[in-house]
Amino acid sequence: MKRPIIFTDLDGTLLDSKTYRFDEAREALELIRKEQIPLIIVSSKTRAEIELYRKRLKNTDPFVSENGGGIFIPVNYEIDIGIPDDSEKTDDYYLLRLGTDYRTLRAALDELRKEGYQLRGFGDMDIEEVMKLTGLTREEALLCKRRDFDEPFIFQGNNKQLRDLKKRISQLGFNCTEGRFLHILGNNDKGRAIRILIDLYKASLGEIKTIALGDSRNDYEMLREVDIPVVIMRQDGSFNEKLLQIEKALRTTLPGPPGWQEAIKRILKML
Repeated sequence: MKRPIIFTDLDGTLLDSKTYRFDEAREALELIRKEQIPLIIVSSKTRAEIELYRKRLKNTDPFVSENGGGIFIPVNYEIDIGIPDDSEKTDDYYLLRLGTDYRTLRAALDELRKEGYQLRGFGDMDIEEVMKLTGLTREEALLCKRRDFDEPFIFQGNNKQLRDLKKRISQLGFNCTEGRFLHILGNNDKGRAIRILIDLYKASLGEIKTIALGDSRNDYEMLREVDIPVVIMRQDGSFNEKLLQIEKALRTTLPGPPGWQEAIKRILKML
């Protein structure tokens, strides 16, 4: 039997999009722990935010922060998957930097504002505004602002102006993706990051079966890389149209954590 490896988005997928809780996925999470299946978090969240949820989830596997900006492999990881080339050792992790430095992204937003685009990044906001915009607690909002490779932002304009903005971001040498917010980032995405991890797991474990779950446009590249892609229903009962273009993608019949649990249980029965 091929060993399953699970990659998951957080907001709107494993976490409820409003409460950020995962209570309704606990049965599936316990099943994963019992079967010792690696669960790799792949999120737009920062390292600090993901570490908070890894503690709540009792998760010890590698993770990917800020839309593929950084891959973090625990120094004492129980599965010997090796160390990526060009990674650096920090106190707790081997870190592979794939993203553009945050200061460079902030400078790009400043340039876009000078050109007349009406936008504001999280770095322009105080804690209270981030809390109001995201629904995060003060502790979580502080962690959200500790960014390395990605800047979420809000934009005031119509659809044509948004298309023009995305084109201009590309001309400046950056990428723009969408989750709950717009994000400016470098030449990184979730798909590129998990390709590296998939190769490491294959080299260590041999035959594996890869699974990924997500609900937003910024999950597209990740879902395309795996054997079993899962599109999580949104709270209003709809699905991201871009994700539905992925061949053989499974769809959940429930949103957020209940849908995540539904998919995991279904897939593990199939394997």
